[in-house]
Amino acid sequence: MRKSIGQARSRVKVFLLIGLCLSVGAVLFLWLILMPDVSALRTTNPAATALMEARQAQAEAQGRSVGRQWKWVPLSRISPYLRQAVVAAEDASFFTHEGFDWEGIKDAALYNLEAGEFKRGGSTITQQLAKNLYLSSERSLFRKARETLITRSLEQHLTKERILELYLNIAEWGQGVYGAEAAARHHFKKPSRDLTADEAAWLAAMLPSPRRYDPLRKTSFLTRRHERILRLIDREPTLSEPSESE
Repeated sequence: MRKSIGQARSRVKVFLLIGLCLSVGAVLFLWLILMPDVSALRTTNPAATALMEARQAQAEAQGRSVGRQWKWVPLSRISPYLRQAVVAAEDASFFTHEGFDWEGIKDAALYNLEAGEFKRGGSTITQQLAKNLYLSSERSLFRKARETLITRSLEQHLTKERILELYLNIAEWGQGVYGAEAAARHHFKKPSRDLTADEAAWLAAMLPSPRRYDPLRKTSFLTRRHERILRLIDREPTLSEPSESE
């Protein structure tokens, strides 16, 4: 009897060990097969993003033709006011966290719980970069796992300045408008390096819903958000100027 019990326990241990090995193997497989090579982004700019391709596919499915306004510029040619405004509006702890703002995630979860629906995300700039570059808009645990892995990889391989440069150059700022340079020219008829603090705050205010809001059509929500961002810009020092090589 004791021998049978001992054999049964041994089998359970073997099954548990096999299950653990399979789980670890599956994670490693997903890492190797599904992880993009983000290290290439150190020196190479993306030719397109998953978000751009998704928008194009949506337009084609609806029988529409959507042009793409997009011009890449280095971080040094983007107004420091816009850099500052986007960080203040989207991810205030960007320069100190390692990809995830845990306080922001907790606050968003509590807000959504009280609201009874998903209204606030709490995503950092690095997470938004991962989603825009590589992921679909579907909401699933698998997609969230990929977002988490890609976010960690971006933080490990790239500097904060490069992450911000990438984000500012691929962020959606209207129908078919991508990046700070195209946004500045589309909405204010000027290059992004010449944006004022006021104009930068309007562009940063658009980011939660860039295809819905337009700084030339000032809704009450957009105005309140703009005023809050502008106050944050006014009382914080301007971000240091990066070199042309960044």
